[in-house]
Amino acid sequence: MACNGYDSDSIDRPIQAGGGGKQQTGFVADLIGAEDPALGLAEDIQALKPHLAKLNDRDRTLLQLRFGAEMTQTEIGEELGLSQMHVSRLLTRICNKLREALLATA
Repeated sequence: MACNGYDSDSIDRPIQAGGGGKQQTGFVADLIGAEDPALGLAEDIQALKPHLAKLNDRDRTLLQLRFGAEMTQTEIGEELGLSQMHVSRLLTRICNKLREALLATA
């Protein structure tokens, strides 16, 4: 019956297995999953989206090349005609700006 679906039980209840011997094989709590660390990342990405949309095209391009295409700062500099040091400063500024925006909305 459907009403049996609402029975509750302790998560510390032992799980019995086997035939007549009823050997204990663990607890109900052992069957419960753990928190998925990727969920936090997904939440962070969703929180970051509106702030990324406010960036100008150059800043978004820099972030896409660095973190999307996984290019080094030197490779980005060569691609865009900038020095590695300038790319480093720009990325630091952009990341700080995004960090501040996220902290302000938290």
